Amino acid sequence: MTPLFWFKWFLRAAAALLALFLSYVLFVAGHIWWVARQDNHPRSDAILVLGAAEYNGRPSAVFAARLDHAVTLYDEHVAPRIVTVGGKQSGDLTTEARAAQDYLVRHGVPANAILPVEIGHDTLQSVRAAGVVFKQRGWHSAVVVTDPWHCLRARTMARDAGIAAQTSPEHTGPAVSSRGTEIRYVARETLAYIYYQVFGNDSVHSTGAV
Repeated sequence: MTPLFWFKWFLRAAAALLALFLSYVLFVAGHIWWVARQDNHPRSDAILVLGAAEYNGRPSAVFAARLDHAVTLYDEHVAPRIVTVGGKQSGDLTTEARAAQDYLVRHGVPANAILPVEIGHDTLQSVRAAGVVFKQRGWHSAVVVTDPWHCLRARTMARDAGIAAQTSPEHTGPAVSSRGTEIRYVARETLAYIYYQVFGNDSVHSTGAV
């Protein structure tokens, strides 16, 4: 067989692999879009609100939208408690979890119905910390509250951490402010979800970390 034959074979194989990868990317993006439009909030052990930026104890607009939605679910008796997560970034005066707790109390949620888990600088760290707390307290199920485009990755991580998770996205914050914003978030989440499937998920099962 000539070098030209092998070169053509290589190009065809590379094209097939590229097409397969692009098909997977499109599938993931479609899955993110579909899950973002689902609102599943069965009776659960807790409402789990994922953190976002806060400024000296004041939640950002993105964070406040998540917390407002959590208040609505709590008032609808979806769960008897709300778990807030998120640690302290460099220069912060408080943690995301504590800022969320204070916000929820100001909006009518009893302080004893809120559990701040002040650990984590990203979704994976925070969800794993929540998984530990759920296991310690004998809780099993949660409704995860976050932005629509974040739902698939957050739900997957929560389930990998041992939580029977459903998602109820907020639909009033900056993450859903325009079509361009939605496209940007979906693109970012597509890459983040694929990265987690390749690297993050393996670390949970191989090391036993939660």
